[in-house]
Amino acid sequence: MGLLAVEGLSIGYHTEKGLLHAVEDVSFTVKRGRSLGLVGESGCGKTTLGLAILRLLPENGTILKGRILFDGADLLEKSDEAMRRIRWKEISMIFQAAMNALNPVHRVKDQIAEAILTHEPETPRETVRSRVEALFDQVGIPRSRMGDFPHQYSGGMKQRAVIAMALALRPRLIIADEPTTALDVIVQDQILRQTRRIQEAFDISMIVISHDIAVVAEVCHDIGVLYAGQLVEYGDRESVLQSPMHPYSRMLLGAFLTVGGKPPRVPDNGNDSPDLMDPAPGCRFHDRCPMAEDPCRQTPVASVTVGRTHRVLCRRVA
Repeated sequence: MGLLAVEGLSIGYHTEKGLLHAVEDVSFTVKRGRSLGLVGESGCGKTTLGLAILRLLPENGTILKGRILFDGADLLEKSDEAMRRIRWKEISMIFQAAMNALNPVHRVKDQIAEAILTHEPETPRETVRSRVEALFDQVGIPRSRMGDFPHQYSGGMKQRAVIAMALALRPRLIIADEPTTALDVIVQDQILRQTRRIQEAFDISMIVISHDIAVVAEVCHDIGVLYAGQLVEYGDRESVLQSPMHPYSRMLLGAFLTVGGKPPRVPDNGNDSPDLMDPAPGCRFHDRCPMAEDPCRQTPVASVTVGRTHRVLCRRVA
């Protein structure tokens, strides 16, 4: 049974020009102890989904329809106070570029301790210290560096500290938004391997948001490919990576640089992404798809199941 189930979720942003349809009819499940990677280019709705799950959308953001079920209860029906208790304690989030958001005037250990005491104020100080020490051990930061300030950490150490904060209250679900941004490839690999070990050791469910399909392939059991606010492909890692069915998924995978090979070129017609203020009724990828036909432009697309858990939003798959 899924710990988190997003059902038919649509999200819009109110702008001066009208309603921008950022996410449309997205459904997925995150099972207990498993990880889901949401991958796609900038502006496809990945971060919006993460913020919506925690009910942290900006003021102009609104959920148009759908449900977000966490352990069977709809988060959209929770009061603000109930959501405050859920955030960090049940569901925590590693925000994009969070490693640069540590408070520069407080020691790292104190910032992690504060996160614990804010939600569990009755916890004895000695217990808090022991928990902070254990967290440093888990993310691979020497205890001798606990008293340092953030500026004394490397980028990789800052990211590990942010992961420690996300783990501080032992949540059941962690949403990691671009967790390896601005890190070099060696440190990226170290962080991803450590994240996977922690997730498996503590049976934590995760959503990993990234523009890089290699990142989600490294740590995730299931993968969802987003394009222009729609979930165009969804399934277990092996199905999506070994047998991608949607043209956009194939292009993402084909974009890996290999010795002697050239990535496929996405057709350039001067309109790289659809107008989300007034989306066309057909497939949102049709302007860039080399296989598009007239019905793709005009007819609404329905999701097609091609395996036990593999779904594709493409009429040519039917």
